[in-house]
Amino acid sequence: MRASHIISVLALFSALPLYAQEAAPAAGKDLLSPEGGLMFWTLLIFVALFFILSRTAFGPITEAVAARERALQEAIDQAKLDREAAAKILAEHTSQLEGARAEAQRIIAEGRAVGDKLRAEMLEETRKQQQEMLDRARREIETEKNNAIAELREEAVDLALAGASKVIEKNLDDPTNRKLVESFLAGAGVQKQRRN
Repeated sequence: MRASHIISVLALFSALPLYAQEAAPAAGKDLLSPEGGLMFWTLLIFVALFFILSRTAFGPITEAVAARERALQEAIDQAKLDREAAAKILAEHTSQLEGARAEAQRIIAEGRAVGDKLRAEMLEETRKQQQEMLDRARREIETEKNNAIAELREEAVDLALAGASKVIEKNLDDPTNRKLVESFLAGAGVQKQRRN
């Protein structure tokens, strides 16, 4: 309501010089020649309009411009703060990313080390198992060899006794003969080992 009232007063004051110009006779006047009445009314209207605008419009306009300037300055300051915060967050994220990369490399290196250690342990365990199997096989072979030798000796004793009893044609005491042949064969085995 107040703004429309101000606009109507301004329109009235701006129309006064035109009204004064129309009231004067227009016969042969030059547009560029100064006329006192027109200058007076123009000056009066300018001063009145300036006074009214300074009382009603210049204050709010100045305040609006100042408020706009403050708002822009606050927006600029906030943008600077946001940019600094974003740069700080970016630096934090970058350092966290580098930390994560370093951690991933460390985990990979540890995994490789654990894998190599596990592989070495498995190889060592396999070697131990192979050696145990070889030792057990050697023991079994030695045992079988000793058993085979004992069986061969026994058969040799039996054959020798059988041959001797046929030669003598007389049956000698079996345990005594057996002991005699076994001691002979044992002595023959010791002599054979000394030669080797």
